[in-house]
Amino acid sequence: MNAKSTPQTPAIKDWLKAANKQLDLAGITSANLDAEIILSSAVGQNRTYLHAHPEKIIDNAQFDIANSKLKLRLKRIPIAYIIGHKEFYGRDFLVNSDTLIPRPESEDIIEILKTILTPYSNSHIPIAKLVDVGTGSGCLGISAKLELPQLDVTLMDISLDALKVASQNAQILFADVKIIQSNLLESYSKKPYIVIANLPYVDQKWDRSPETDHEPSLALFADDDGLSIIKDLIIQASVKLANNGHLLLEADPIQHNSIIAFAIKYQFKLKIQKNYILAFTKK
Repeated sequence: MNAKSTPQTPAIKDWLKAANKQLDLAGITSANLDAEIILSSAVGQNRTYLHAHPEKIIDNAQFDIANSKLKLRLKRIPIAYIIGHKEFYGRDFLVNSDTLIPRPESEDIIEILKTILTPYSNSHIPIAKLVDVGTGSGCLGISAKLELPQLDVTLMDISLDALKVASQNAQILFADVKIIQSNLLESYSKKPYIVIANLPYVDQKWDRSPETDHEPSLALFADDDGLSIIKDLIIQASVKLANNGHLLLEADPIQHNSIIAFAIKYQFKLKIQKNYILAFTKK
């Protein structure tokens, strides 16, 4: 054997076994899934392919890519940032460290939105204005537009870097939306019929996973037990939202009673409460 020959790279099943062990030792509870996602990304195939070809030898370039991504995951960098995208409501959205990672609980906003608008035909609300405040990757507003095309959707965020990602996602998914930089509703001059928002609501005193250290603090944390920014939006929406319009908010369920009590003071009536989501109607 040539002493300088390159060692053979492992088969798919062997790399997965070794990666799974490393991730498990690092305390990552989704070790098996994460290993499969990392290798799928490196070889450019889906996870089904990995299971169908366990004996296939990984080539050198793919092996290096997989190992580099594994090292990042072992540092507790979220898997979505490592592969550059995250599924939300059946669609893939680009994400990076400038945007919050879309989470499954936020999908209830789209479900509730559909419930609210079901009684109306397109002729009743042909150009209903919806504003997605603190849009981040744009997953909420873009999903709303694609699921309910009659909506006139505007994506808003205080972060220009986040809006760049939202704009990319809108282009990739062919979503006809407007994009505005704004601190909450300050730069929106019209009266929206619907405001949806997944704003920062995490109290810095809460226990949380190490992965959140890599997400933008601007999109995660708020003062006043995590409620300060949500309260600011409620106050703005009480003035700007159209009469009988709707305000949909995400927050931890332990915060819901405080948010409901505050919203009632500003002439909002609770319409739907589901998991992490509160839906109000302006009186």
